[in-house]
Amino acid sequence: MGYKEENKLAVALIQADIEIGSPIANKKHLEELMEKAVLRDSKPDLLVLPEMWNTGYALEQIQDIADPEGRDSKAWLSAFAQKHGVMIVGGSVAVQQNGQIYNTMYAFDQNGQQIGEYSKLHLFRLMDEEKHLTAGTELVSFDLGGFQAGASICYDIRFPELARSLALGGAKMLIVPAEWPHPRLHHWRTLLMARAIENQMYVIACNRVGSSRGTDFFGHSLIIDPWGEIIAEGSESEEIVTGLISPGLVDEVRGRIPVFADRRPELYRDK
Repeated sequence: MGYKEENKLAVALIQADIEIGSPIANKKHLEELMEKAVLRDSKPDLLVLPEMWNTGYALEQIQDIADPEGRDSKAWLSAFAQKHGVMIVGGSVAVQQNGQIYNTMYAFDQNGQQIGEYSKLHLFRLMDEEKHLTAGTELVSFDLGGFQAGASICYDIRFPELARSLALGGAKMLIVPAEWPHPRLHHWRTLLMARAIENQMYVIACNRVGSSRGTDFFGHSLIIDPWGEIIAEGSESEEIVTGLISPGLVDEVRGRIPVFADRRPELYRDK
């Protein structure tokens, strides 16, 4: 390959179980897993957490347990990033802001500085999200160790326009925290690989495991390269999924198959 090996970034996905409606217990559990990840012999550069890790889908009580303005979550993630010198994409958390509840991702650099904030754009009707949550309104990307990373949360991956817009804006990686359940494992893997292939970008997807009120979550967190090849995939149990990625590979793939140069946007219609 033509990309530089020394530019590789070590990624660790925290594929965790989540206790519904228990922010304090979930933070404690996530911190234990994150500590395990950063204390390994091969320390990661980037940690990624799953979706709604603070509350799970306790939507009927979400007004009472969502993090006010994300203050607690941001302070904790920032302190952990600074202490361990590691970048963090904090999955997403239920956040209360201006009387509304958002499903929001926060990202931090290795110095604990916040570098990104994204609220889920597409709300999933099958889990009644639209009845309890407010959708975000902006596309977001941020820099992670030389990678421009685009933000996406769970159901967002069913909307290829989002990933394509991020890629056209320069993103070389798509970050996807999720609570994606059985029986849609085939959809999960296929959609993520498609987003990687069609946009010639890495896809970093962290899914939860465990059961919640009759719904089983299957894990299978994935790190996928710009060719659509799977670098690492989790099991259906709680674990830390790791892999190495390189921004140079994105440039190489986009150079070999010039998809973006061959687009015909003047012919596309948004129906």
